[in-house]
Formats: sequence, structure tokens, C-alpha cells
Amino acid sequence: RSIALTAVIFVIATSANEESVTLPSFLRVCHQSDPKLNECIKEAVQKIKPLLADGLPEFDIPSLEPLHISEILIDHGAGAVALKSTYTDIKVYGPSQFVLKSVKIDLKKDRVRLKLWLPHLRVVSQYSMNGRMLMMPISGKGESCGNYSNIDVTVTLQGQRITKHGDVYFNIKDFYVDFVLGHATIKLENLFNGDKHLGDTMNSFLNDNWQNVAKEIKPVLEDNVAKIFKKMANRIFSKYPLNVILPD
Repeated sequence: RSIALTAVIFVIATSANEESVTLPSFLRVCHQSDPKLNECIKEAVQKIKPLLADGLPEFDIPSLEPLHISEILIDHGAGAVALKSTYTDIKVYGPSQFVLKSVKIDLKKDRVRLKLWLPHLRVVSQYSMNGRMLMMPISGKGESCGNYSNIDVTVTLQGQRITKHGDVYFNIKDFYVDFVLGHATIKLENLFNGDKHLGDTMNSFLNDNWQNVAKEIKPVLEDNVAKIFKKMANRIFSKYPLNVILPD
């Protein structure tokens, strides 16, 4: 999901007029007056998609295959899941296989909505956790590996216009992510201080009940993902004034 989002932001933020910016030859320029602006952005993303796996450092786009995330904290203190957990050195494999289903840009409302689909993501990290999962006690520290398939994602960006040094810039005020998983499996190493029997039992329990687990922690994960990519998007948008981002 992240690589598609970054691609759309990159295309929008660099679709400037040629007098202001020398554009790379691989980038298709889109104009806000184009009645098929949404289609233009979508086609431009498809064109640069093969380049995104290695990243584009000149535009603050990191390597996205795998995508590296330094840390995610989850502090879920209510309901069937009452859990404090930390994930570090996170590597996400498979985002380059995204399919961008639709792009909808509303320039009057400063809003962007994306729909995309991913066939598979593999997420490897170091974890530590303590608490309850579906009312079952759980604790551990070690490697975590999750496999997620058939993922539908909707991303909504609500922007605002800010003035800096006499120029108007686009800034993302609100960033929302909603995802639906087709299936998920997870393996947590070294649960319960390395007790293999308890660890295997808990992993089986989590995988048998993955839908309930996902339902409980989904809002927290969506919020964490949104914060990460809101920051990345605003770094990109801050490079160009609004009248340069999308030429008339």
C-alpha cells in the first residue's frame, strides 16, 4: 500500500511546469485543467512504478522494496486485546506488486482519495510485547514474521493551503488509511521466554483467530501507517508551491 501512495504523491508533487522545474524524462506531466486528471495521474504512476522499488532519494522517497520502518508502537488498553508492543527494524516485502485501482482528486476541496490492492505483503521485524490477546495472556521478545494477502486499501488525504515566503503550498492536514485483509498468518518467535509448547499454542491460537485479532488492532495499525506516510508526503509537498505542483 505504501509504495502506491508514495507514487501518487510523487507524481502530483512533481507535475510542475517546465519553466520552474526540469523534470526527469520518465515523468508524465499532468495539468489540473485536464478533465481526465485522475486518469493522467494513474497512468503516470504506472509509468514510474518500476523505478520506485529502489527509491528516488532526490525526492525523499526511500527504497521501497523492502520498505524499512524504524519503529511502530502499539498501546491498546481496552477490549479483548489489551496489549503493549513495540516493533523495530521493520521490513515490508511485496509493496511493489500493488495495483492502483483508482485516483480521485478534488482540487476544490483539497482532497485526494486512492483505492489500491496488494496481492501479498510479508512483514519481518523485531518485537517485544506484553498483555492480553483475545483475553489470553501473551508476552515475548524476538522475531516476528507476518504474511498478509488480498489486501484492499483506501487512502484519503485532506489538504490545506499554507503560505510561506509569499507562496502558497499544499499541506496534508488529515491522513486516513483503511484496509481490509483477505487472509493473514503470523509467527512470533520466543514467546513466553522461549517455552516452545506455550509459544506454538499461542501462535496456533492467533492464526486460528486472525480475523478477530485484526479487527481489534486494525485502528491502531491504520493510525500508525497514516502518521508515517503523512510525514513523508508533507516532506515531498513542501518542496514545491501549489502553483507549481499542478500547472493549469
